[in-house]
Amino acid sequence: MKVFKMLTSEDMKRIKAQSDSTKRIEQLEKQKKILQDSIREFQNNRSLNTMDEIAYRELQKENEELKKELALVKEDHQYDNLVHAKELKKALER
Repeated sequence: MKVFKMLTSEDMKRIKAQSDSTKRIEQLEKQKKILQDSIREFQNNRSLNTMDEIAYRELQKENEELKKELALVKEDHQYDNLVHAKELKKALER
């Protein structure tokens, strides 16, 4: 035969405290997951930003190289125009 013991107010407080603790643990676990997800997202964004920054620097470098090449091509073109203008002038004088 089972004997049922009456719960005292102390027993009730202890049960309620355990229940509150369990709820608090669940809340903290949820917050922990949210923070972990936020950290993961931040790290992904940071690595993307780092990749963007590297790509930006590479594009800047390429742009500077293209500017130099364009300046050289313009200079060559200008020289060729002068040479052809002189040749044309000589040909017309004959």
